[in-house]
Amino acid sequence: MSLLSFKRPAPAARVAHPGMQDFLSDFSIEVMPRTAEKVEDFRALLPAGTRVYIAHIDGTPIDDMVATARRLNDAGFPVMPHFPARIIKDRATLDDWIARYRGEADVRQALLLAGGVTEPKGDFIDSMQLLESGAFGDFERLHVAGHPEGNRDIDADGSFKNVEQALLWKQKFSQTTDAKMAIATQFCFEAAPVIAWANAIKEAGVDLPVHIGVAGPAKLQTLIKFAIACGVGPSLRVLQKRALDVTKLLLPYEPTEFVADLAAHKQADPEFNIESVHLFPLGGITTSAQWALDMSGRRAAAN
Repeated sequence: MSLLSFKRPAPAARVAHPGMQDFLSDFSIEVMPRTAEKVEDFRALLPAGTRVYIAHIDGTPIDDMVATARRLNDAGFPVMPHFPARIIKDRATLDDWIARYRGEADVRQALLLAGGVTEPKGDFIDSMQLLESGAFGDFERLHVAGHPEGNRDIDADGSFKNVEQALLWKQKFSQTTDAKMAIATQFCFEAAPVIAWANAIKEAGVDLPVHIGVAGPAKLQTLIKFAIACGVGPSLRVLQKRALDVTKLLLPYEPTEFVADLAAHKQADPEFNIESVHLFPLGGITTSAQWALDMSGRRAAAN
């Protein structure tokens, strides 16, 4: 059969997935200011109370970040902006960002991470320095990054040595703050390695709850591009295998199987430390939000 004569399969209608309803009951999602501008009303997309992360890409003006946070907060959504350590010039800049977020958008949550740039722009190198600064002392919730498949920028040899030491440090720090802390991870595509990683960090003494990163529905080529750019590890093979099947190549990838496997494990082991799903809307926020609503049986705030 040639590609020229192949008819694109019609996408199957989604129905609520019973095993995933509880697991997706408190999902979060990520936006950037430029993508948020395209959304007319977030209440038509997301359930009331959905946590919305705002990704701070190097070069994004703080004015745009704060304006996006204010808009989401005014619409009734808890806002969690990124604080990438390596793009923050100095303590004065950090204090200014926090003051603006708190004063103009009532932000009480933050994701602290090193950031995607190789060379620091200023005084901060990693999220541990941000935590040590004391600048987030009155925040209600602080999330830190997790890497279920490792991170070559942190462990060039492919091991988990440095990322595990960092998590142990953050675990210890969590005992010194009143803020609720959790681990928000890079997106992955295969449940078994994620389960093994989550169990391993728990056995090592890290009991912070995990919010697992999930790539929302998107074209396969789009996901492969982002996965390579973001350093996704062995679970990339799930996408590569799918790319070999022409009947699947022409359909958007959906993370249903991946999330269903994690949800089933959570049902079998209620003490499993993954407590929530965090969506990366690589195929668009509307598409990702609709998938989560369909799978969980939930409704958007405006419905």
